[in-house]
Amino acid sequence: DVALNDLEDNLLLFFTGYSRSASAVLADQKAKTEKDDKSMLENLNFIMELGLSIKTTLEKGNTRGFGELMHEHWLHKQKRSDGISSPQINAWYDLARQNGAVGGKLVGAGGGGFLLFYASDRAALRAAMATAGLEEVRFTFDHEGCKTLVHNI
Repeated sequence: DVALNDLEDNLLLFFTGYSRSASAVLADQKAKTEKDDKSMLENLNFIMELGLSIKTTLEKGNTRGFGELMHEHWLHKQKRSDGISSPQINAWYDLARQNGAVGGKLVGAGGGGFLLFYASDRAALRAAMATAGLEEVRFTFDHEGCKTLVHNI
């Protein structure tokens, strides 16, 4: 599949060395949601709709559109809580966008530590991130699903 190959080629993952507390961010989000905070609920509904748009965009094979929607998601997610990102991570994200990244996201839940980007210019993005001190983590897609490994002692 052309789109799948494009994603595998153009999604780049970088280790930031940072970790964050997902529980604190989620607790803040939960408290605002339970208080019927209008802006939080609107943001969560928007993100849900954006997820459906991402699915449709990928099903159509529009990988560049996927990258653009990643950026839109990044912008809206940060509005939910100050703990979503940090000034340093924002600086790296902005640097990536200036050097070949169409969009990206912070991944790694409670461990944080990784920025994933869809790149239109892989070489420029790799060079900028390396200069900023971020290490690329190479990966490929696994199409076999979950596996259980048993080790006999």
